[in-house]
Amino acid sequence: MTPQNLPTGDLCDPHKADSDGSFRVLPPIFRDYGKRLRFAGVVSTVKCFEDNSFVKSALDEPGLDRVLVVDGGASLRRALVGGNIAAAAARNGWAGVVIDGCVRDSTELAQCDIGIRALALMPMPTERRNAGQRDVSLHIRGVRVSPGEWLVADEDGIVVMPRPPA
Repeated sequence: MTPQNLPTGDLCDPHKADSDGSFRVLPPIFRDYGKRLRFAGVVSTVKCFEDNSFVKSALDEPGLDRVLVVDGGASLRRALVGGNIAAAAARNGWAGVVIDGCVRDSTELAQCDIGIRALALMPMPTERRNAGQRDVSLHIRGVRVSPGEWLVADEDGIVVMPRPPA
């Protein structure tokens, strides 16, 4: 097992008394939708609301085994990723996508060789207005997530830390 694929529980054990905020755990509200249940990589970010223009443009780029974290404002009204965008992300070498929002096309997502975490399924697509921000620090449910940090996800949860585990 490589260090970046250590179970999140094992990563949390030495940090249970940390108080400096460098090691963080996202709340247990995200469901699995992609083929990969475990993924890890350097964080890239998008902040948007019911418009997936920036999500699509990010995932159309070479992923280089990164993880895209999307602050979708926790909207349950529009899907920010569907089958076509997820397939492009997998082809382009993204390790995973974590979305504080919804996805759609669950059957297609389950076949994409990428980790996908989101709040829920919603069949309604977004309207593309080219609104959003790229590679900015986010606050996902009160947890800071910044570009360049390291994210590890597995069946037990999602952790964020300044650098890959040693």
